[in-house]
Amino acid sequence: MSSINAPNPPNRLWIPLLAAAVALVVVHGLGRFAYTPLLPMLVSDGFMGLDAAAAFATWNYVGYLLGAMLAIRLHQPDQIRRILPAALIVNALCTVAQGFVTQPDLFLALRLINGISNGVVFVQAPALVLEWLARHGLAAMSGLMYFGVGAGLLLSNGLASFPAEWLQGAARWWPMALAAVPLALWSAHQLSHLDRPAAGSVPPAASPTGRLLDRASLPVFLAYAGAGLGYILPTTFLPVVAREQLEAGHWLLNGAWLILALSTLGAAWLWNKLGSRMGDRNALVLNYVVQGLGVAGPLLWPGEIGVFACALLVGSTFLGSVLLTQRLARALHPHQGPRISAALITLYGCAQLTGPWLARMWLEQGGSMSDTYWLGAGALLWATVWTLRTQGAPAQAGTGGIHPQRCVPGR
Repeated sequence: MSSINAPNPPNRLWIPLLAAAVALVVVHGLGRFAYTPLLPMLVSDGFMGLDAAAAFATWNYVGYLLGAMLAIRLHQPDQIRRILPAALIVNALCTVAQGFVTQPDLFLALRLINGISNGVVFVQAPALVLEWLARHGLAAMSGLMYFGVGAGLLLSNGLASFPAEWLQGAARWWPMALAAVPLALWSAHQLSHLDRPAAGSVPPAASPTGRLLDRASLPVFLAYAGAGLGYILPTTFLPVVAREQLEAGHWLLNGAWLILALSTLGAAWLWNKLGSRMGDRNALVLNYVVQGLGVAGPLLWPGEIGVFACALLVGSTFLGSVLLTQRLARALHPHQGPRISAALITLYGCAQLTGPWLARMWLEQGGSMSDTYWLGAGALLWATVWTLRTQGAPAQAGTGGIHPQRCVPGR
């Protein structure tokens, strides 16, 4: 029993963190956000139109929402150990199948299944490893596993851009598939064999029964809804906005997504560190302000400066809002870790689902994709206001710098 909080050998520490990060590479980098750099190419190939592209994105987010809702039901550790590896493999197989599908209806179905499996993995993998870290007094390191999202964005950008001249249509997914399958197999194996808590080490209060929404947690949920809508427009349509605002041949047409991907690489470490120093709530306020400026960049400074600012500021912040919110919410309800994580991701998925839908409606009315960014900037202002109203969380060992004396109590 005394060994639970004892220092861990390096191999026990880095393997779970790396396994969770690799899972996020597979489902978020290669499975989901590879669609963003591929989208202009697929449209140019005649594989899909811009309206259809927005519809495919919408159904992928519908799947993501359904997957997160499923994870609320499947929150017990034993359930996670069975479902998580299967969801990882299914996600990788969807990426493989997309490389051979030309029928729009079948492609849409694959994007839906990809979204469902992505939602399950994005909830369960970080939640499983966060609980493991918390048992060992290392929850402050939890943000490092989100490095996998940044690495996945960078990897998907490279796999989309480098072979672009030699591939066409659905075949553009082949490089993603070749990377996704071995990574998914390794991560699934490692996460399914993660050590379990010792018998009797989990207190009865850890039973996932109480309310998730109360006076303390409601502002966190409301803020996170704004974050979901705020970030999804640039992370889905930034290359399209770049094409609207920049001349043909400009380096940012392909470079904007690369800058965003590169910016995410240090984001997990940066916001993990700021959360430890400032408190997670205060760091989250700063995060939303910077992220909001990034989303508004193409509107405030149309052209090169705005597109560059959007890529840099959104890329360096959106992962921080995820890890800080997850940790802050867990500190408010410390015995409902996987369940509150699933609830937050469900809300996040529901909010971000509206982004592509609203973009599609605006395009059908003859508007530009750039104008939809006003909605994203307003959503992040909403997130900032509600985070300012978040009350302090009880200080706990390894929570990653949640300092109640630095938080303004909610009214």
